[in-house]
Amino acid sequence: MIYVRRVGPLMVHRRQRDTKKCKYVFMLAALIISVSLVLKLLEMNPELTASQLVVEEALSVQLKPDHKDDGPKSKCGLPEPCPGKDFAFKIHSGATNSVGPQICFDGKMIIKKDTRGNWLGINIAVINEKTGEHIKTGSFNMWTGSVEDLIEFLKSIEDGSLVLIATFDDPATKLNDEARALIAELGSSYISKIKFRDNWLFVGGKKTMTQVYFEQHMKNDKGTNKYENWPEMIEIEGCIPRVIE
Repeated sequence: MIYVRRVGPLMVHRRQRDTKKCKYVFMLAALIISVSLVLKLLEMNPELTASQLVVEEALSVQLKPDHKDDGPKSKCGLPEPCPGKDFAFKIHSGATNSVGPQICFDGKMIIKKDTRGNWLGINIAVINEKTGEHIKTGSFNMWTGSVEDLIEFLKSIEDGSLVLIATFDDPATKLNDEARALIAELGSSYISKIKFRDNWLFVGGKKTMTQVYFEQHMKNDKGTNKYENWPEMIEIEGCIPRVIE
């Protein structure tokens, strides 16, 4: 009994020391990895500011759970499963010009946030309303790109298609009346108001049977912007009824 009483406390102290050592090693490793990532980002883009690095790191932690499909009970990270066989979706609009947008549909990440410089402008995912099949994706830079490419893509969308849109950085500089009219035909009521660096998300369709529409708009206003010259990130999520023939 005396032996047990003496050894017990000693083993506890050793475990505590081992635990502290593990914590120090983990913290040092995390610091080294963080510094390496920052140096790599700055090497890739010397114009990247410290504030944008902080935003990118914070949002990457915030969005991390949505990069995977949690299974049939929580597709796209929704808090509750969609009823029956309805389609689940979730869309993020990118924050500043550092963290790209995400479009998840029925548990599949069609567009996921990427490195700085990708997915600028208007990003569109086209889905077959009946099967939920991802038909095609388009990304159109509305600052340096051609609005004619966007118009051609919109005209090519077939009837019975669901259309999911997420903007990133600037969605409006090259946008003209014809392109706005084609998007309005998909069910958007905000497209006529979209301006420089506004955040905008949309879910609609081209002559679909469900006729379900989701939309959110965050205006670019220097007086209220969360990230200097950009508004804060927005998201929409929900369920789209599956067509049963």
